Amino acid sequence: MPVGRGEPGTQPPAEVGADAAPEAPAVELPLLDAPAQGLPPVVTDEAALARVVAAMAAGTGPVAVDAERASGYRYGQRAFLVQLRRAGAGTALIDPTALPDLSALGEALAGAEWVLHAATQDLPCLAELGMRPVTLFDTELGSRLAGLPRVGLGAVVEELLGLRLAKEHSAVDWSTRPLPEPWLTYAALDVEVLVQVRDALAGRLAEQGKLEWAREEFAAIADAPPPVPPAEPWRRVSGLHAVRSRRQLAVVRELWLARDAEARRRDTSPGRLLPDSAIVAAARAMPRSAQALAATGGFTGRASRTRLELWAAAVARGLALPDAELPQHAVRGDAPPPPRTWAAKHPEAAARLAAARAAVTAIADRHAVPVENLLQPDALRRLAWQPPRPLDAVAVAGALRERGARRWQVELVAAAVTTALVEAEAAVAEAARAEAAAGEEPPAPAGQDG
Repeated sequence: MPVGRGEPGTQPPAEVGADAAPEAPAVELPLLDAPAQGLPPVVTDEAALARVVAAMAAGTGPVAVDAERASGYRYGQRAFLVQLRRAGAGTALIDPTALPDLSALGEALAGAEWVLHAATQDLPCLAELGMRPVTLFDTELGSRLAGLPRVGLGAVVEELLGLRLAKEHSAVDWSTRPLPEPWLTYAALDVEVLVQVRDALAGRLAEQGKLEWAREEFAAIADAPPPVPPAEPWRRVSGLHAVRSRRQLAVVRELWLARDAEARRRDTSPGRLLPDSAIVAAARAMPRSAQALAATGGFTGRASRTRLELWAAAVARGLALPDAELPQHAVRGDAPPPPRTWAAKHPEAAARLAAARAAVTAIADRHAVPVENLLQPDALRRLAWQPPRPLDAVAVAGALRERGARRWQVELVAAAVTTALVEAEAAVAEAARAEAAAGEEPPAPAGQDG
């Protein structure tokens, strides 16, 4: 087991009287706690930005890129610090609150490969600043494909470079001004060795025959269109499954809309004003007054109670809404029903899904790739729910491509998934024939009397 990966207290005790060799002491990895070239000043004006643009354009090789957001503190997911490092240019820390247009920097780096860790988290806020990569290398996704057991940046740096990376400031409020020097040091270190991680990962992926897989995945991220905002974002309230009636759903929606508007106005995280649990509790209780709302679970915090009239008005709007305007229980779409319902209501689809999942899991295990990275679970569910006809490998491969699967994924799974689907259908049909031959009545559909 590599150094730093085990948990204390998990080793079994040596047998009494066993002539076991003494356990080697744990090796303390070197701590990366300061940028090699010192901490650069934060760039806050156009003249300094122009110098960074020129330096980065003159640099060579890939460019390490990172961004810090104030998740949990501010409204939205915008960047409050952008960090870059490139050979020949050094490290740059840029304040996007002072410089909200970084398109010149994005253009200067258009020909470079961008190296990011968990790129999909940072790309949207970088795009808001005018920075969009043409090619990229995602060290977090690359670590998954390479089979690393832990894929956080600190763990990956330990595994590949043998260094410890300080991570004690990862959840701070990056909208703070001025930013404390220890925070800036942490931010600079996030890009200090990112290109080295990229090179080590590329070598490991090449040894495993997975480098082209990774390149396809990275290209898909770089080419992906901006995410489409959900039509009804209030349905993402945690615990919504506990809300039963359409009237209660209306209360959830009105409270969510009121919270969102107030959070946007105050530029604060919505959850700091009113937690999701309070929204659900109010919807289930449907209190008729501010006093009754105050007695509802979740409204004991100061932030919740100071805006009690605002929340009470939102509840009142939900309670007064005409029946015809109440939200539906679920948004109708083209997605199949939840798989947990398939066994009772759609046994053939359930059999197909179980067989296909087993086939994909076996391939993932064989190649040491997480199942969800080998094939998106939604693509597999849709395929099992409505397989193409005729059901053969060519049709399955086409269906997977239509659902966004990359070439390497299709090549690995199409034949095995096709076999699994065909065999599952055959098994269900054979069971039905055997049941008919035995003279047994088929089970009544779920929800009907037998």
